[in-house]
Amino acid sequence: MCGFVGAFDLTSGGKALEQGLKDELRAQVLEMSKRIRHRGPDWSGVYTGENAILSHERLSIVDPLSGKQPLVSDDGKIILAANGEIYNHKEVRKAYKDYHFRTGSDCEVIIPLYKSCVQNGGDFSAMIEQLSGIFAFALYDSERDCYLVARDEIGVIPLYQGWDKEGRYYVASELKALEGDCVSIEEFPNGSYLYSDGKNPQTKPVRWYKRDWEAYDAVKNNPRATDEKGQVINPSVIEKVRNGLEAAVKAQLMSDVPYGVLLSGGLDSSIIAAITQKYSKKRVESDSRESAWWPQLHSFAIGLEGSPDLIAAQKAADYIGTVHHEVHFTIQEALDALPDVIYHIETYDITTVRASTPMYLLARVIKSMGIKMVLSGEGSDELFGGYLYFHKAPDAGEFHEELVRKMSKLHLYDCLRANKSLMAWGVEGRVPFLDKDFIDIAMRLNPSDKMSIRLPDGGQRMEKWILRKAFEDLLPESIAWRQKEQFSDGVGYNWIDTLKRITEEKVSDAEFARRENRFPVNPPKTKEEYYYREIYSRLFPSDSAAKCVPHEAGVACSTAKALEWDAAWKNMDEPSGRAIGGVHKDAYRA
Repeated sequence: MCGFVGAFDLTSGGKALEQGLKDELRAQVLEMSKRIRHRGPDWSGVYTGENAILSHERLSIVDPLSGKQPLVSDDGKIILAANGEIYNHKEVRKAYKDYHFRTGSDCEVIIPLYKSCVQNGGDFSAMIEQLSGIFAFALYDSERDCYLVARDEIGVIPLYQGWDKEGRYYVASELKALEGDCVSIEEFPNGSYLYSDGKNPQTKPVRWYKRDWEAYDAVKNNPRATDEKGQVINPSVIEKVRNGLEAAVKAQLMSDVPYGVLLSGGLDSSIIAAITQKYSKKRVESDSRESAWWPQLHSFAIGLEGSPDLIAAQKAADYIGTVHHEVHFTIQEALDALPDVIYHIETYDITTVRASTPMYLLARVIKSMGIKMVLSGEGSDELFGGYLYFHKAPDAGEFHEELVRKMSKLHLYDCLRANKSLMAWGVEGRVPFLDKDFIDIAMRLNPSDKMSIRLPDGGQRMEKWILRKAFEDLLPESIAWRQKEQFSDGVGYNWIDTLKRITEEKVSDAEFARRENRFPVNPPKTKEEYYYREIYSRLFPSDSAAKCVPHEAGVACSTAKALEWDAAWKNMDEPSGRAIGGVHKDAYRA
């Protein structure tokens, strides 16, 4: 995981770039790149060409010694700046034996893939589809004077694009690199690419990631694991879930530096930790023939003293056998960190700020212990309907359609939080649930198997039942069947309660009444959001920056369907999982 800045279309009308302007632009790009150096504290590199400049800040995870970026092709004509991990790079390398690889970097395989693509007609969607990983990259072909920019299917890796007053095009790993230098800034869409060859410039990204499961009709008749009464009738479906996730975790253990796992004590992180422990004794890079360089797996949890997550995480760690580290934070420490958190996560979304703050504090401890990569459980709730409002889904069709919508929004919320909170301290986060192949497995399950159906005894099947069933033997029963907690809830209920109280006190009624004048772009809906927005606007004052933050209708921008499924949500402005009365066993305390 790293950070990069790319500047393209530097000249106009085919004129050569004057040396003075070239030096000026190079210095500007280096300054922009410095703003995201926290993403790559290990090394810096820059390429300066006639019509492009690429700067890279490296966090070395794979091939620390020779994998410096920007990467340059064997013929010196193609330059690549990439952020992320390509988990299937060894398989791709085998297909390009005529290409002379100059490094052991997993990202270098993008170069021969590009060369082959151009030689065979330029189907960039097919080219990028061959990559299995999390990534954003900018590639410049100096011979053809063209560039290719792309982002992974879900948007695990952040990427932004902007234009300066002269019309030059920029891309960067974080918004802060572009703010102040670009007059217009947008998020680069996930699952998309942009290719420009100068003669036929592409002005808008093209979607490369498309799946049949986006339509309910494609999955509604798929084999079921259970019948209408909840009895298992097809165990092979459950086995497929297990095998697919284990394969994803194993592939993502690719690392030449110490790694660990985030362990909140919830179902998702506990499953990832248990599978990681299963494979942690051997190096996956050697096809499990060699002993691991760091044979003891370390796990990390954070919370207020006595919080639900800390208690559950310790139980899970004891059972799994990790070297567990319990990190306590105080309310005041978290409040003090809010401006830094908002600076790094680049959003004022309530749920994201709440959850990012403890994660940001935890990342600092993780980095202090020499850990540079952690595996986490993001994405499971979107794949399996884990959020408690899914209990309200009226039928399998609406259930599945909401899953597809939630998957399409991950880049705005959980992926953004996990990546930027961790990368604030130079810690890479990997998310096996969002492995491309496993997403296909999970999203092609018959949606009826994922629903919290009514059982013959009058009870209701717990959310994510099929996932719990697939891994119940790897976890203590109290963890395998623990009910969903939002991360911001689980670290300690007093954290959210304090935020609500303090922001209510700090934002006056008069200020809130004038919010549309103060913030004409995306006016805050609550005083808590107003408070975060004040901080954000000091750090990122442009309207373009404000528009990069999601601000849809509905509770916390993320549970809008609940408004249709349950009328009780219509007047609710609280996104916490505890707010769902009759579903959460500990209903929210007003």
